Amino acid sequence: MTQIGLMIEGQDGLNWERWDKLLNAAENLGYFGLFRSDHFTNPNPPDKDSLELWVSLTYAATHTQRIEFGQLVSPITFRHPSMMVRMAAAISDLSNGRYIYGLGAGWQEREHTNFGIPFYDFPTRYAMLEDGLEVTSRLLRSDAPVSYDGEHFSLNEAILLPRPTHVLPILIGGNGPNKTLPMVAKYADEWNAVYATVDLYKERTALLDGYLKENGREPGDVTRSLMNGVYLAKDDANLKTLLDSFTARLGETATVEKVRARGPFIGTPAMIVDQIGEYVQVGVERFMLQWLDQDDIDGLELMARDILPHFHDA
Repeated sequence: MTQIGLMIEGQDGLNWERWDKLLNAAENLGYFGLFRSDHFTNPNPPDKDSLELWVSLTYAATHTQRIEFGQLVSPITFRHPSMMVRMAAAISDLSNGRYIYGLGAGWQEREHTNFGIPFYDFPTRYAMLEDGLEVTSRLLRSDAPVSYDGEHFSLNEAILLPRPTHVLPILIGGNGPNKTLPMVAKYADEWNAVYATVDLYKERTALLDGYLKENGREPGDVTRSLMNGVYLAKDDANLKTLLDSFTARLGETATVEKVRARGPFIGTPAMIVDQIGEYVQVGVERFMLQWLDQDDIDGLELMARDILPHFHDA
């Protein structure tokens, strides 16, 4: 069954009042889950409110009953992976197994500079991510103390206690064919494509199937999801306003087709149902729709009423 969830940018003004309203909306309107980014600030000023990730996820675990939740995704550069997996396992159990653990290499230099965190080159960050995934998987899967001598992260007779009582799914996000997808095939339970067009998604999901086979796994062993922007228009007049805003931003006349070529969904509810359907046909199982206006609860209600029932109960 296709699932429709939400994704918000945690560095883009997220505070406790907004987080609580968004959690309640996702829980009560029928979305399968609510996910957030893990950033300290935006790539460019001005800086805005930004709830610390792990505190906000602990809040989600104790203030919701139904929805899945997690991060898309935590940069490996921010925190030691052995500490992250300890927090992740605790939040998973606290939420009765509703938490999804998303990891990535990180990309935004400004937040690293602002908060005094080293920002390594691309190959180093990916080497750190692979080390971190090895640390994470060993601690999650072993009931006995484990050791690991990695290039960037190591373990010496470490054990995760108390042992997790729920399976903690590992999600890896990204479209990279040479580094990200091989890591997905080796370590992940869910692959989250990011702003991929239908054609790019088809190419990458087929490539992932080949990597899974090389690792002795089946295509069905990894859930396929997509994080994509959504610009919802309540009617044709509202759609024209949206396209006019894209025209001003792009410096050329914007059409639905031109905006779609950049990845996001755009249009009236009926149009977005059709656009999501194109991805369902090529195997996407779960959608995390990026909702940029954190105060627009009315828009979430409209989407829940006119889009969700086409895919699952709202």
